[in-house]
Amino acid sequence: GYVRPGAAALPAAGCPGPLDGPVATCGMSRLLGGTLERVCKAVLLLCLLHFLVAVILYFDVYAQHLAFFTRFSVHGPARVLHPAASSNSNCSRPNATAPSSRLPEVPSARPGPTAPVLPPCPDSPPGLVGRLLIEFTSPMPLERVQRENPGVLLGGRYTPPDCTPAQTVAVIIPFRHREHHLRYWLHYLHPILRRQRLRYGVYVINQHGEDTFNRAKLLNVGFLEALKEDAAYDCFIFSDVDLVPMDDRNLYRCSDQPRHFAIAMDKFGFRLPYAGYFGGVSGLSKAQFLRINGFPNEYWGWGGEDDDIFNRISLTGMKISRPDIRIGRYRMIKHDRDKHNEPNPQ
Repeated sequence: GYVRPGAAALPAAGCPGPLDGPVATCGMSRLLGGTLERVCKAVLLLCLLHFLVAVILYFDVYAQHLAFFTRFSVHGPARVLHPAASSNSNCSRPNATAPSSRLPEVPSARPGPTAPVLPPCPDSPPGLVGRLLIEFTSPMPLERVQRENPGVLLGGRYTPPDCTPAQTVAVIIPFRHREHHLRYWLHYLHPILRRQRLRYGVYVINQHGEDTFNRAKLLNVGFLEALKEDAAYDCFIFSDVDLVPMDDRNLYRCSDQPRHFAIAMDKFGFRLPYAGYFGGVSGLSKAQFLRINGFPNEYWGWGGEDDDIFNRISLTGMKISRPDIRIGRYRMIKHDRDKHNEPNPQ
C-alpha cells in the first residue's frame, strides 16, 4: 500500500520498533510463546488419551449389555423356525438347498456373582462356653428373648451364617399351660443352639382342651408337622419345656444310635434314676424314628411312655447313647403337678 513520505515502516508483529528495547526481548517472547504452545498441545494429547482409555474400559465393562442389542436387526428380533417347520416348507421345493439347522449365535452374557460356598460346621464348635449358670428368678418377657436373638427368624428357625451344618434339627416340645416355662426355655436354648452351630427349628405342640395330657402323641404330631414344613429335617430332639441344659457342650445332634441328653437332672440328684430311663430330652434321627414306628399313642397322663420308647429302641437292636454325666446335667423349673396330667397308674 501507500506509505506517506517520511514515515517509518511498521515493525513486525511481536518485535520491537526502532525506538523500543533491545532485540533480545523479542526473541525471549517468541521462545516463551512456543513453549506455551507445546505445553498446551501436550495437555490436549493427554486429555485425549485419557478419554480413549475411559471409553475402552467402559465398553469392556458393559459389553454384555451392548451385546443385547446385536440380537435385533432393522426388521426387529430374529426368528428361529422350528426344525420340523423348516423341513416341511422344503418339501414343495425338492431341488432347493436345505436351510441350515444351526441356530443363530447369541452372545453369552457374563455369569453373575454366585453365592459363596460355606465350609462345613466344625464337630466341636469353638464358641461353646461349657458349664452355665441357670436361674429362674428374673422375669422373662418374650420381647427380651426376641431382642437377644436377632438371627432367629419368625417361627424359631435359625441357620448359621458362617458354615453349613451336617444336620437339620427339629426341636419338638409337648406343651399345655406352660407359658412361663416356655419363656425361660427360649431364653436359654436359643443362644445355646446358635453357639452349637445348628440349623434348627423349634416346634411347640400344644394340646387343646382340658383332657388328660398325652406327651408321646404330641411328639408324634410334632414329627409329622415339622416334616410338612421342611422335608429336610433329619434329626428330631424331643424336649420337655421345663428342662434346661446346664452345659452347652451337650450337643443337640443325632448320632448313629438314639440319643438321651437329660441323664443328670437336679430332680434326681444329678444321677440317672435307672438304666432304662429315656425321659426328659431325647433325640432320634428320621430313620431311627421310623424304624421304631414312632412313639406310643395310648399313654394318657404322666409317665410310662418313655419306658415304652426305650423298649421299642431295644427291640429293634439299637442302643442308647448318652453324653458324659458331667455334661448331661439339667435344671428343672420347679412346678406343681398339672391338672389332668396325673401319674399314669398303668
